[in-house]
Parts: sequence; C-alpha cells; structure tokens
Amino acid sequence: MSFTFVAKDPGSNPSGSPTLYKTDTGWIVQGWVVTDPQILAQMNIPEGESCVEIPDRLVPFFTQEAQAASDSNQ
Repeated sequence: MSFTFVAKDPGSNPSGSPTLYKTDTGWIVQGWVVTDPQILAQMNIPEGESCVEIPDRLVPFFTQEAQAASDSNQ
C-alpha cells in the first residue's frame, strides 16, 4: 500500500494529530483514540478494527482531495 499526506488538523498543535492520508485504495485517519466504554459498546466494533475521533474542521479535506483526484483522472 502506498499513501500520501493530505492534511493535518489546522487547529492542532504542531506535534501531531489529527492527520489525514490518502492511500491507493482509501483513507488513513490519525486521530484521538475513542476509549469511552459506552460509545464503544454502542458501536459494536469488530475484532481487528478500532475508531478514532477527528474534529469537524478536518472533514472538508476529504472532499477537497477526492475532487482533486477526480479532476486529475479526467
């Protein structure tokens, strides 16, 4: 798998999370690990999967990158 850096949360401190990467088959999202047992129980996450939280301000980067990829394929 190859991946490309897309964006780092513009409101985050310079040392880290959350960060968004595009792979050749999808996305990798670096975020804050969800540890709240009530939330995890409601989500019913399968073995081998996990979840992270990202701020709303990072979401527009998904559509920007998807649009750029679509434009480059035309």
